[in-house]
Order: sequence, then structure tokens, then C-alpha cells
Amino acid sequence: MPEYERWSETRASAIIDQHAGRPGAVLPILQDLQEVFGHVPGPAEAMIAEALNVTRAEVHGIVTFYHDFRRHPPGQHVLRLCRAEACQAAGGDALADDVRRRHKLDWDATTADGALTLEAVFCLGLCACGPAAMLDGEVMGRLDAQALAAALDAAMEPTR
Repeated sequence: MPEYERWSETRASAIIDQHAGRPGAVLPILQDLQEVFGHVPGPAEAMIAEALNVTRAEVHGIVTFYHDFRRHPPGQHVLRLCRAEACQAAGGDALADDVRRRHKLDWDATTADGALTLEAVFCLGLCACGPAAMLDGEVMGRLDAQALAAALDAAMEPTR
């Protein structure tokens, strides 16, 4: 996983200023903030609204509408499980239930030790290879509980 910077109003301002004059600047700003900080910090919403002369509600609505934006820092590893129909039909629900049970996680949550964040995604483009997941940016298809558990154990081993 990438190393994220700690929240800095100065750094956020610089990111916002990079895009402020462009049409449709909210999404690129949010994407860059998340790339730098690992999430979209709450205080950044007000900063964006002020810089772009839009309401805080509008910025907040965009952050909460798109599943790719996080409102809290992620764990050291991020597992995104496909929840689309093709993956569900191929056993995705059972796979998700197994991961949630093993790691005592709900959707969009992080383990108590900060090792793993579980996120839902609604298509990874591997519909013919479901169930599919993305672990730390690497896609995996044709998963079963054992294969996913092995991948998670291997990824998390250095953090234990």
C-alpha cells in the first residue's frame, strides 16, 4: 500500500489551488486529496467549497455519492470485493461473508489493528472470472474462500 501523508491544511490548499480555475474541478481535487492523504479529510470539504464557490453540501454530496472516496484513512491493506450481480452469482456473497466473519469486519470498515480495510466495489471488469476482488490494487478472479484467505495472509504477513 502507498504511504499517505498526514493531514495538512497547507498541502490541501496547494492541491485545491492546482485545480481551482478548471471547470469541474471538484472531482480532480477529491481524487488528488485521496491520493495524498488516503481519504478525503472532512476539513477539506469546506476548503473546496470556499475555493470553488459552491456549497459544502454539494461537495459533501459528491464525496458520499461516489464509492471510491473514503472519509477515513484506510488500513495498511485494502480489500475491495466485487458486489455486482455476476460475482454474486458465482459465489461472491459467500466469499464476502467468509471475509467479514474471519476478520470481524463490516463493509467500509477497518480491523481494530488497522491492518485491513474492506470495501465493496460494484464491478472490477472480471465478470467472467467471478467472484473477483482487488487487494492493494491487484485484481484477482475465480476466488474461493481458501484462495482469498491465502492472498490476505500473504499480504498481511509482513505487518504482523
